[in-house]
Amino acid sequence: MKGKTLVISGGTRGIGKAIVKEFAANDVNVAFTYNSNQELAMQQAKELEAEFGIKARAYALNILEPETYKELFKQIDQDFDRIDFFISNAIISGRAVVGGYTKFMKLKPRGINNIFTATVNAFVVGAQEAAKRMEKIGGGSIISLSSTGNLVHIDNYAGHGTAKAAVETMVKYGAAELGEKGIRVNAISGGPIETDALRAFTNYEEVKQKTAELSPLNRMGKPEDMAGAALFLCSSKASWITGHTLLIDGGTTFQ
Repeated sequence: MKGKTLVISGGTRGIGKAIVKEFAANDVNVAFTYNSNQELAMQQAKELEAEFGIKARAYALNILEPETYKELFKQIDQDFDRIDFFISNAIISGRAVVGGYTKFMKLKPRGINNIFTATVNAFVVGAQEAAKRMEKIGGGSIISLSSTGNLVHIDNYAGHGTAKAAVETMVKYGAAELGEKGIRVNAISGGPIETDALRAFTNYEEVKQKTAELSPLNRMGKPEDMAGAALFLCSSKASWITGHTLLIDGGTTFQ
C-alpha cells in the first residue's frame, strides 16, 4: 500500500484517529479532516510524518455542509497526486443532534435532518468526489462507518440508527454503480466502540457494562478494532468484497 493515499473525514479523534494511524503505519499517505481544532490537527499531521515517514495533511470540514467537499478535494489535489481510499467517518454531536438523539416521541425534524446530512449526504458527496479521482488511477476503495444501532435497540438512538440503515443501503447502490470503474464500496458497522462520542451518551456506563456482558469477549470494542477492519477492506486481500457491511461487534448482536 506504500505510496497510496487515504482521505478520511473526522481523523483527529476516536475511530478516525485510529484509522489514520493504522494506514500511516502501513505506508499510506493520509489526508484527514477536522472540525474546529486546527492546532491539534496540524500537530497530529506532523507527528504522523515524523513517526511513519509518510505525507499527512489536515483540512477543515463542516460535515453539516457536505457540498463543501468539492472545494476540499480541490485542496487535496494540490497536496496529493492520487486518491486511493475514502472513508466517511465524521459524526456530529452536541447542539446539532438536539431533537435527533432522543426518545422516539421527542424526535424533531431538524435533529433528524442534521444526523441524516452528516451520515448519508456527506457520504454521498465525499464518495462522488473521491470516485472521480479513483477512476483516473483504475480504481479504489470507499468505506462508510456505520453502527449496530440499526440492528439492535439503543436508547435515544432512533435518529442515528435510522441514518445508519440508510447509509448502508446507499453503500450498496454505490457498489453496484462504481464496480465497473474498479471501485469497491463497503460499510463497517461497529458497536458499541469506546470513543469520546460514546462517552457523551447519557447512559454511557450502562452501555459499557451491558456490552461487556453481551460480548463473548467480555469487553467493549476499541477504535483499533475498527481500524484493522478498514485497512483490510481497502487492501488487495478484500478485492472481491463490495456492497457489504462488515460487522465488528464482539458478538453482541447475537445475544
